[in-house]
Order: sequence, then C-alpha cells, then structure tokens
Amino acid sequence: MTKKQALLKAAEDKVRSGGYSNFSFRELAKVVGIKSASVHYHFPTKADLGAELARLYTDNFMLALGDPVELIKAHKSPVQVYASQFKRALLEDKKMCLCGLLGAETDCLPDKVKQETKRFFRLNLEWLHVAHQLNDPSDAEQRAANTLSLLEGAIMVSKALGDNRFFDQATSGLR
Repeated sequence: MTKKQALLKAAEDKVRSGGYSNFSFRELAKVVGIKSASVHYHFPTKADLGAELARLYTDNFMLALGDPVELIKAHKSPVQVYASQFKRALLEDKKMCLCGLLGAETDCLPDKVKQETKRFFRLNLEWLHVAHQLNDPSDAEQRAANTLSLLEGAIMVSKALGDNRFFDQATSGLR
C-alpha cells in the first residue's frame, strides 16, 4: 500500500465513523507514520482529500455491484445484491456508508466533496432505476429512490440503536 492509499484508508475510517470533520491532516499523518507536511504533498487541501475519498468510494461501490443485467443472467436479484453492500458495511465494516454520512453533512462540505457525494447518489439512483426496471418497469424511478433512502436510513437507525437486527427488519420487504 502506498502512502497515498494509506492516507485514503485512514481518512475513510475516520469519516465513516464520525463524518468529514472527524479527521485532520496531523491525525492522518500520525496513523500513516509520516510528517503532516507529507500529507499535503498528496492532497494539497482537506477538500482535495475528501473529494478523492468520495470518488474512490463511489467507484469501488459501483464496481462491487456489477451490471444489473449480468446479475439477472446469473439468477441474482440486483436489488438484493445492492442491499447486501449496505448490510456488509453494517456487519463487517461496522461503519456507515461514507457518502451517506457526507450527504448528511452537505451544507458544511467544500464544493469538491459535495460534488463527489452527489455523484455517488446520482450513480446509485441510476443503477437502481435500471435494476427495478428489469424487475418491473412500473414506477422504477420511484422504487429506486425508495430503495436508496430505505437502505441509507436503515443503516443509520441500526447504528443509532446499536441493533443490527433493525436493518433486516426494515429491509425485509425489499425486492
């Protein structure tokens, strides 16, 4: 892992457990074992780091989902595959969705970070629209919005309650 990758990983851990304001370059430098000035070599500003972090998170999330058409060909439910990404974040990572947290902080984010956060939600809504349309074309856009909102909310409430069973209860009707 390069120093830049290590910085991004450390920042992701901090943001996913406490939001955008939950890290400083000094803290990241300490975690990675470099000088604070070296963080600026990779990321001139915190906004640059935050924007790249959100961009990479989005790219990795979308890559993990795959193509809804291919999922159906493999006899998998795209919406269930999508929901499993959130459940994995909750159960394995024990953290919130990075862009879900950033989305809640939109009013306080630098424009670069705000734009990458919007990109996450736009791409997810487009993916879910296709997934729902393949299953049943009626109201696919509405169902995409409902699915994304339900999963972001279910992970947040599960974390707040300290009860992962809530996630399953909230998402049990998802198809």
